[in-house]
Amino acid sequence: MQEKIQDRISRMKELTALLSEAAKAYYQESREIMSNFEYDRLYDELLALEAETGVVLAGSPTQRVGYEVLSELPKEAHPSPMLSLDKTKDVGALQEWLGPQEGVISWKLDGLTVVLTYEDGKLVKAVTRGNGEIGEVITPNARVFENIPLRIAFKGRLVLRGEAVIRYSDFEKMNAEIEDVDAKYKNPRNLCSGSVRQLNSEVTAGRHVNCIIFALVQAEGGEFAQTGETAQTGETAQTGEAAENGETAQTDEAAEDGEAAQTGEAAQGLLGSVTRRFAWLRKQGFEVVEHMRVTAETLPDAVAHFARAIADYDIPSDGLVLTFEDIAYGESLGRTAKFPRNSIAFKWADEIAETTLSYIEWSPSRTGLINPVAVFEPVELEGTTVSRASVHNISIMEGLELGAGDTITVYKANMIIPQIADNLTRSGVRDIPKICPVCGGETAIHQENDVKSLYCTNPDCQAKKIKSFTLFVSRDALNIDGLSEMTLEKFIGAGFIHEYADIFHLDRHRDAIVEMEGFGPKSYDNLIQAAEKASHTTLVRLVYGLGVAGIGLANAKVLCRKFRYDFEKMRRASPEELQEADGIGAVLADGWCRYFASEKNNAMVDRLLAELDIEEAPESGEADAEALPFAGKTFVITGAVEHFANRKELQELIEAKGGKATGSVTAKTTYLINNDVNSTSTKNKKARELGIPILSEEDFLKLLDGADGM
Repeated sequence: MQEKIQDRISRMKELTALLSEAAKAYYQESREIMSNFEYDRLYDELLALEAETGVVLAGSPTQRVGYEVLSELPKEAHPSPMLSLDKTKDVGALQEWLGPQEGVISWKLDGLTVVLTYEDGKLVKAVTRGNGEIGEVITPNARVFENIPLRIAFKGRLVLRGEAVIRYSDFEKMNAEIEDVDAKYKNPRNLCSGSVRQLNSEVTAGRHVNCIIFALVQAEGGEFAQTGETAQTGETAQTGEAAENGETAQTDEAAEDGEAAQTGEAAQGLLGSVTRRFAWLRKQGFEVVEHMRVTAETLPDAVAHFARAIADYDIPSDGLVLTFEDIAYGESLGRTAKFPRNSIAFKWADEIAETTLSYIEWSPSRTGLINPVAVFEPVELEGTTVSRASVHNISIMEGLELGAGDTITVYKANMIIPQIADNLTRSGVRDIPKICPVCGGETAIHQENDVKSLYCTNPDCQAKKIKSFTLFVSRDALNIDGLSEMTLEKFIGAGFIHEYADIFHLDRHRDAIVEMEGFGPKSYDNLIQAAEKASHTTLVRLVYGLGVAGIGLANAKVLCRKFRYDFEKMRRASPEELQEADGIGAVLADGWCRYFASEKNNAMVDRLLAELDIEEAPESGEADAEALPFAGKTFVITGAVEHFANRKELQELIEAKGGKATGSVTAKTTYLINNDVNSTSTKNKKARELGIPILSEEDFLKLLDGADGM
């Protein structure tokens, strides 16, 4: 018996580690190492083992909601923990839970939960859910959400919860504008999470973030003050950050122990029911979550209504929420350690189809990672035909014991993304490729945090070169219209392009190109003309386009000026000579020298030079002096920034204008940039001692405007 318990506990330790790593990857790193289906299966197994053994391990995902927030945003503790909801996939269980009471059923939205506070009719604070106990203050970003009123008629204190979301239609438009395949956003939830937590609200404003309100937490003052009422509730909150991986859990922020909802006029009147609250919030200008009032009898029809609507619903959702309509009744039920009892989540019962795995397709990426994709006999799911599903990594393949010819079951996660649910025959993983399907180089299995993945070890793999070629044809480099990343992938895969010079000989492949999908004679002619135009270029564009590590556009300009636009001197320069140029340190100089120490690279550059007509060097430095007003100036940046996404973006602007950004204040520093000009930080003190001006971002931008206008 004791041995059996130990086996169970060993399994629990294994499950805790697996689920914790999956949750960390999903919530902190915006990536997936297992499917939602697999996570739920393992989570339920852990719950069952905890119930069987009576043991709950420290760090168990069943006892924790989310992870610590990791950002430079200010932190703020929530008044009480925000908990997840219990869940079911059975409509009958929903009916039993509701019993004779009336309920409200609504979408369970898949974004990022925010808590909004209004005072005197103005939005004064917005905080993310964070890890359930501590959130991040994102007030400047909330003010640029597309549908949030900045002022409302109600003048009392109002606290709301909503889900920050990016609609599918906006998500697809943003992705369509990104040519770089690997740079495209993975899904609306990840994009929304990153957008809401930006350090620059201007970035947020361009992401089309909306906030859908689903709970009125507190309302006091205003019309409620006339009867001395304060309405408070532990109404559930939705979030895409709950501990259940892939699930938009709903959370509760009920009042402290012993504090209940008001039961007087407010409880019975305006704020006594969920639907009345939603109606009142609409009048204040808020967009509230779509919802329906139900009884146990009408509940199945309501669930069916939402199920039919999800295919065309423009807002990410992964289920429904059922809440008691009578708020006082719901709060009287209290809560468990993990779940409130006034609401329950409903997860879609996935439509599962059985099919046969044909083979595993291995898809290399520019990072060297080779992703496994399951290709199976086509099946109908949720009204569409599917035949492929990502398996993510070798560890998931091994967990499913996945081999060609196996009988598998597949489903659509959230009724959208094809996933493998189970492998019924489990023949075992085999035929992991030993060579890269693109370049033929050797592959290797790397393991990180118990996750095994396949990589191509060849540094010259063509798949890895996509990024280099994309940079070479980009606007600030050779600027070749018509060579998108997708087109480059096609040409590299077809063997038309092996190195940069090949781009100027695409005429050798005319017949094949005009037959390619998306091409024709006109597209081909435009491409050839663009390449011809790009062959007349400048040395700065060429140096930047080579993609030498660390040599961005600003450093390319610096090097060209330093060596008086003599490329031969530049590529033969010693590290010491290179470091004489502003902004070129030992690391950049070493990278440059290593690049040109390669005979292969030099031969490649020589062949490229033979195709180019490079403009003569400028006759004087006057033009550069105007374009680079910060030449010879050294900046130090400290503290949080507001007008830029981060300090790196500000640093890049300084370098693009000819300046240098360093980390320490010294006698050579020209300016210290710190929005807290009057702080007593070490850097501020040092700057004052040395008589170095301290600029806020506003001061810096004025300086920049003045310099650009000279």
